[in-house]
Amino acid sequence: MGVPSVMVLPLLVVFAAGIYYIYNEVIQFMSKSLVRNKVVVITDAVSGVGTECAHLFHKAGARLILCGATWDKLESLYDSLITDSDPRETFAPKLVILDFSDMDSMEDVVAEVMDCYGYVDVLICNSSVKLKAPIQSVSLEMDRNIMDINYFGPSTLTKGVLPAMMSRRSGHVILVNSIQGRLAVPFRSSYAASKHAAQAFFDCLRAEVEEYGILVSTISHTFINAAEPPPAVKTAPKQNLFAKYISSQLSHGVRPSVLANEILQTVNRKRKEVMLAHPIPRVALYLRSLFPPFLFSVLAAGVKDSVLGEQMQ
Repeated sequence: MGVPSVMVLPLLVVFAAGIYYIYNEVIQFMSKSLVRNKVVVITDAVSGVGTECAHLFHKAGARLILCGATWDKLESLYDSLITDSDPRETFAPKLVILDFSDMDSMEDVVAEVMDCYGYVDVLICNSSVKLKAPIQSVSLEMDRNIMDINYFGPSTLTKGVLPAMMSRRSGHVILVNSIQGRLAVPFRSSYAASKHAAQAFFDCLRAEVEEYGILVSTISHTFINAAEPPPAVKTAPKQNLFAKYISSQLSHGVRPSVLANEILQTVNRKRKEVMLAHPIPRVALYLRSLFPPFLFSVLAAGVKDSVLGEQMQ
C-alpha cells in the first residue's frame, strides 16, 4: 500500500530533520574527540566566553591552562570544572595569573605557561576591553591600556608560545577579535584601532607560519550579549531611520555560549576566518570596500542623530 501524496512532504521534512540532527551530533562528537589530550590555553578564562570555552574544552578532555587576572575567580572556575566532570575522562586544569595591562610581567607569564606542559597545542586569545567615548575625551594613557590588552598582550603571548609550535610543526592560534577589526564605527576609536592592529598582526602571522604546519584563525563577531535584550524604547520621530536601522542590527550581539561553541568548531574544522554577524554588518563591510562615501555618510548622519552613538556596541 503506497503512502498518500499528502504525507510525502511531512515525511520528507521529518527525514531531513533527522539527518540534520544526526549530522550535528556527529560534528559535536568529532569536535570533542579532536581536542582530547590537547594542551589548550584560554587567555581570559574568567570572562563569559572564556568560562563557556573552559567548560566545553574541559568536558572534551583537553589539558587546560586557564589564565585570568583574578586568582579567586580562577579558583572558582577550577572548582566548578572539577565538580561537574568525570576525573577519569578529564584533566585537572592548570591556573596562571595573566594581566595584559601589565606588559612587564609577560616574560614570566610566558615561562609559566610553557612550564605547565612544555608546549601549547591551541592558544585562544579572547581577552578584550572596550571603550565608548568621543575621540577628544580619550587620554593617551587609556589608548595605551587598550592597545596593551587588545593587541600587545595577545601578540606577545603568541610570540612566546610560537617557538615550541614551530619546533613541533603543529599548533593552532585563535584570535577572538571583533567585527570592528574590519569596520570602525563612531565613538570606538581606541577599541577599533586595537582590533584593526590585532587583525593585521594575525593575518601576517598566518602566512608566515603556514610552512610550519601552524594554523591561525580569526573569529570576528559583533558585541558579546551576555544579558537579555532590553525592552524597546520609544525614540524621537525625526531621527535618521536608515542609521537607526543599521544601529539596531549591529546591537544584536552574539551569546557567549554560541561564540564558545564556534571556537570549538573552529578548532575542529580548521577554518582560518569566521564571521559571526547579522546581514547588516556584513553589508556594511562590503560598502566599506565598494562604496565608502555612502557608508561614511550614513555613519555621520547617525552620529548627528545620536542614534549610533547611543546604541552601537
